[in-house]
Amino acid sequence: MTAPTILKIDSSARLTASISRDLTTQITEKFDGAKIIARDLATAPLPQIDEGFVTVTKGATEAEVSETQREMLALSNTLIDELRQADVIVIGLPVYNFGLPASLKAWIDLVVRAGETFKYSEAGPEGLLTGKRVIIAMASGGTEANSAIDFATPYLRHVLGFMGMTDVELVRADRLAFDVEGTLKSAKEQVATLAA
Repeated sequence: MTAPTILKIDSSARLTASISRDLTTQITEKFDGAKIIARDLATAPLPQIDEGFVTVTKGATEAEVSETQREMLALSNTLIDELRQADVIVIGLPVYNFGLPASLKAWIDLVVRAGETFKYSEAGPEGLLTGKRVIIAMASGGTEANSAIDFATPYLRHVLGFMGMTDVELVRADRLAFDVEGTLKSAKEQVATLAA
């Protein structure tokens, strides 16, 4: 069996002592011999989309496109190509103030593109990135995964599904503020049970 290609996305602002980073590393290490594409959204932050990007992705002609717009479109194409190459996507999701980090939202805004990662049909939107496995490594201080105050994991699942990625697993290290030792033990056990 051919070793998979893994897109590993880290979004924690913490470069050291990050639970989500530790988990994404543990998860990717389960895939022996895998090719890893690493995308660190904290050390290499992505730009926020702006009017220029929205304009260029809505069918502007070559003459109307500025150099800045070309660069932004090229970056978006690179990020989408990383997704297309990947068999498995491992996403580090630290929960900040009940939601996902702005760095991860910037990535989402650059990869969710009509005609590239989804399309509209008579039946409604159709995701174009099918057949991929996604593993989310969620870490939070006080937010319990899938609770009424967790706006991060349901949103991320929805966006991934919108692009066609519906095989999504969650490794949770939630409510760390209440029981660090027990939570980390549980998260490690969850990683151990993941099939490579």
